Amino acid sequence: MRPLIASDPPTNFTYPAGSVNPPHTHPRATELLFLTYGILVVGFVDTTNKLFTQRLQAGDIFVFPKGLVHYQFNCAENDSAIAVSAFGSAAAGTVSVPSTVLATGTDDNILAKSFKTDVYTIQKLKAGFAPKA
Repeated sequence: MRPLIASDPPTNFTYPAGSVNPPHTHPRATELLFLTYGILVVGFVDTTNKLFTQRLQAGDIFVFPKGLVHYQFNCAENDSAIAVSAFGSAAAGTVSVPSTVLATGTDDNILAKSFKTDVYTIQKLKAGFAPKA
C-alpha cells in the first residue's frame, strides 16, 4: 500500500497541542475534514443555534455544512494533530466570527448591547484583535 503523503505535511495543516481554529464559516461551500493524525474536537452550530460536537481520531472524516459556524480544537496536551480539508467550491470563502465581530469597527455600544455586557469588556476583547506593532 502506498502512503497518502510521502513527506512531512505543510505546517498549515498542523494543529499544535491546545490550539484552536476559531469559529468561522465558509459562506459558499461545504467543508470535508479528514484527520490524518492526532485528536481534534470539532463542532458546528445549526440554524436553530444547536451545537453539534464530535471528537475525531486519525482516519475520521467530518462534514461542516455550507455556511454554518464551526471550529476545530486540538484537545491533546502534548501532541499535534494533522488534518486535510476539502471544499465543495473553488471559492469557499472564510468569515472569521471573532475578527468580523470585534475587528471591523462596529460601534462598542452596539456590541455591548448585543453581547449583554459593558463597553469596557468589549474594548478589552477588541484589544486582542488590534494590529501588532
